[in-house]
Formats: sequence, structure tokens, C-alpha cells
Amino acid sequence: MTTRPTLHGTFGMVSSTHWLASQSAMAELEAGGNAFDAAVAGAFVLHVVEPHLNGPGGEVPAVFTTATDPTPTVLCGQGVAPAGATSAYFRGLGLDLVPGSGPLAATVPGAVDAWLMLGQDHGTRSLRDVLSYATGYARHGHPLLPRAAATVATMEQLFSEQWPTSAARWIPHGRLPRPWELVTNPAYADVLDRLVATGEAASSARETQYAVARRAWREGFVAEAVDAFCRLPFQDSSGEAHCGVLTGADLAAWNASYERPVTYRFRDFEIAKTDLWGQGPVLLQSLAMLDRLPGASLDPSSIEGAHVTTEALKLAFADREAWYGDGSPVSAADLLDPAYVEARLALVGDAASTDLRPGAPGGRTPRLSRHVLHESEAPEAVGLGEPTVSWTGETKGDTCHIDVVDRWGNLISATPSGGWLQSSPTVPELGFCLGTRMQMFWLDDGLPSSLVPGHRPRTTLSPTLVLRDGAPVYAVGTPGGDQQDQWQLVFLLRLLVLGQELQEAIDAPMFHTTSLPSSFYPREMTPGGLVAEDRLGDDVIEALAGRGHRITRAGPWTLGRLCAVSRDPETGLLGAGANPRGSQGYACGR
Repeated sequence: MTTRPTLHGTFGMVSSTHWLASQSAMAELEAGGNAFDAAVAGAFVLHVVEPHLNGPGGEVPAVFTTATDPTPTVLCGQGVAPAGATSAYFRGLGLDLVPGSGPLAATVPGAVDAWLMLGQDHGTRSLRDVLSYATGYARHGHPLLPRAAATVATMEQLFSEQWPTSAARWIPHGRLPRPWELVTNPAYADVLDRLVATGEAASSARETQYAVARRAWREGFVAEAVDAFCRLPFQDSSGEAHCGVLTGADLAAWNASYERPVTYRFRDFEIAKTDLWGQGPVLLQSLAMLDRLPGASLDPSSIEGAHVTTEALKLAFADREAWYGDGSPVSAADLLDPAYVEARLALVGDAASTDLRPGAPGGRTPRLSRHVLHESEAPEAVGLGEPTVSWTGETKGDTCHIDVVDRWGNLISATPSGGWLQSSPTVPELGFCLGTRMQMFWLDDGLPSSLVPGHRPRTTLSPTLVLRDGAPVYAVGTPGGDQQDQWQLVFLLRLLVLGQELQEAIDAPMFHTTSLPSSFYPREMTPGGLVAEDRLGDDVIEALAGRGHRITRAGPWTLGRLCAVSRDPETGLLGAGANPRGSQGYACGR
């Protein structure tokens, strides 16, 4: 039994975390655009309608293939640490961790340049066309999600007392926005209109318009506004007021890029992920370990399947802590080496592990941050996959996702995030705030994910592309921070091993471990923690507790916000499914 059918058709399919983004992307397909036009249109709408989950000041990684080249490509829209962001500078401020909020934690905003580059290189529609949906919602209003309204309410004290620009943006005249109230963002609408006008004034050529708009973002009026704003001190999650270190020169020095993905062949499928600057290889390492087990052991709804999946994830996440980051001395190939995988799998026992056990690829000695074993004081509140904020500005941000497939065979999976309304004060001229992804760096020197100017933070953002016999068949992803690859692993086991349909695999009960250091300030950890939806079943949950898992029951429908689209390369039949949890994600197509 599923909550809704898996959609099927031949024209185009979209799945995203908000129905307005899904339908805007579908409108681009209907207007003659391809999957990349649709993804760009939907992504800019997500900036407007899910402001508590992403924004223009954030970042995005994506994995895509084109109709003419099925080789997967990674789009890197993850900005880097500014030139002035050194561990010594932060320690000189008396900090042991990068704050989880405020301008001090801002990396270079990467999302907008990445989306515009994708549209420039692979789209077919004009800049005005693809930005029209987001501009319309920002200018004329969109119904504010109840969760977004609740997030603003949670931040009311901080906004009113410390972040006046955010108070002016979200609490005008001292009144909190109501759920489903039409809200506008005229400042951001002006930004989008100005990007379009700047491009059109420069040329009638579509590609040139995109290129000029990108320069206006990185080197023009947006960079100038960011530079000036970061000179102002604002209170952050450290409890002190700090200026940012991000400058206009940092924006000008960076641009989005294309990369080769890391891949792993699991059974008859090839899974494509980002490299070690993201957590994506956690999914590949977990699949590599589970690939050596019989299919009967891999049902995530069974006691054995849930246990071995959780234990494999713990080992992969331990390697994430020791070896992932732009400064890593190892490669993903080292971590996926068959002998190394076998050695890691041998550590999976019948009882739940409470230890963080990174491996030693190539005989190298792992080293962890001195903060890595800080245990959460409230394990029952950990890891439910939604934004969590306090009046001090501490934030566990969440994310968005969008997948698109078109009738020609273009396919993309993208996970926009960062720049949440609760992450940093609003830049008044721009209508949005900066991201805080720099909180994922460590201030210890010499670690793969240590804070180094020009390095990317080891992001949690993790889109997925699945191929069979060299042809793309699935684009998959979910919000959820450290849970992203965990929920995707459970989904993919049901899809690729058990043969379930998209929507069936999305609807099925979810779980994840919290036995890993959080990527978000203050980097807490719950050794042995396992969060499970009640629908997993009392018998399974009790048996897992008997094996030593520290169980948190999360309710029946709380974990995972998966999106997915599919394409059968033999027939051209397309499919899509979307998460019913939270009544927000929707798929559409025909």
C-alpha cells in the first residue's frame, strides 16, 4: 500500500520538496525547455518558497547526464572558505568551533552561479523565462509554509534584539507572519529583475545573457552588497558579535565548476556521487560493504537488514570524519578498494557498536578532531531531519531537493541548501541572507576537513544518479543533513535489491543512526543512537534495542523527504515519486 501512485509518462517528470517548485519546473518543460531549464526554474522558486531550507546565499551540488552523453557529471556549486578564513583567525577570536550562525560562518555563495552556469551551458530557454516563476512569487507573493512561519516565530527574539535587518524582512511592523499567509520578497525580486536586465542590455544572445548575469552576481552589485554587509558585526551562536570575513573579492575569485563523479557498481547498477568534498561516498562505502552480503540480509524492514545497514553506515561515517574533505590524503578509490571494504565489513558484529571506528586506508593512521566525541545532552531530540533553531541562533539547517527527467533523456538530481532565513542576518538590499556552511570545517589544523582558505567545507549535500548498463535510470535525493545518505541507502536497498517501485520505496518506514558527529554546530553525537519511525514495527524495534541500539521512536511518518524520478532507457517510460511526510513534496509529469 502506498500513499500515492508512482507517476508514469513519456513527456517529462519532476519531483521536488515543494509543489510550487515542481509545477514551475514542469511549466518549463511544457514551454519547450529541457530538464536543465526546468531544474533552474524550480531551484530559483525553492529560494523563494522554502526560505527556511535554502536561499540564494547558499550552495548546491548536482549530478546530471545529458541526452547526448550518458556519462554522469557533477555540478559543484559549493562555495569555498574566504581568503581571510583561517583557523588561527578564528582561534584568535576565542573560538573552538566555527559558529553555526552569523556572517562569520559564510562561505562564498555558490548556488546562483552554479544554476546560471548550468542554464548557460545546457539549457535552451532565456534567462527571463527561467527566472520568471521565482520573480513572480517573490514580487506578488506565495503562501508561507507553516514550518517556515514556525521557524520565524522561533527566531523572533534574536531577530528583534540582534538581527534588525531580519526583523524588518520577516517581522514587519512587529507582526509575525501567519501560516499560509501570502508573503513577498520585493528586494529579491529586484535582484532577479536586475540580473535579467543586465544580461539583456549586454546582448540578445542567450548564453551571453547568462554569462553577464553571472558576472553581475560575482563581481557587480550583489558582491558589493555582500562585501559591505560583512563589515558589520552581528551576534552569532558563539554568543558574541562578529563581522564576517567574506569579501567581494572572494566572490569574484570563485566560480562554479564541473567534475567527474565518484562511482561504485552495486549489483547491476552504477551509483554516481560527489567526491570526498561531500559526504556522498558514505553511500558508496555502505553499498560496497552490503554488496558482499546475501540479498536476504538486506531488507531494511527486517531485524538483520536494519542492523547491518546501520552498522555499515557507522563505519562509513567514521571514515567521513577521518578522511573526507578537500585536504584529504586519500581518494575515494582507496576507501572503495575491495580489500579495505572487506576489512571494514569484518567489523560488523551482532551487537550495535557505540564507538567511532575510522579505518586506516593504505596503512595511514586516522586522526579525529578533539571535539568529535562530544555527546548530545538531548539525544531524544537529535536527527529528526527538520531545521532546529534556538534564540541564540544555533541552527541545524535543512535542505531542499529537485529531480527532473525530460523526454529527450536529460536527467538531473540536485540538492540546494544553505542561506536559511535563520542562518544569518538578512542583507537588506538583496532580500536574503548568507549561508553558514563554514561550520562544517574543524579548527584543528592538519585534518582533511580543517578550515583552509579556498577549500570547500565537507558538505552533507548528496544528490544521487543511478545508471544501469551505462544508461541513467534514476535521479534521487533528500534533505536531511547527515541523514541524507542514510535515508537514500534504505531507499536504494528497497528499490535495487527488493524491486519495489519508487513511491513504495519512498513510503516505507525509515530509520537512521545518530552515532556520528553532527556536521552542524555544536557538532553533537549520540553513540549507538538509532532513530526509527514507529512503522518499522515493535518487534523489529525491540529486537534492535536488544542488540544495543539506543532507540528513539520518531513517530510513524517523520523521517526522510525523498524525491526520485526514473527513465527506462529501452522504452523511454518515465516515472516519479515524492515524499508524503510533511505534506509538502510533490511529483508531477505526464
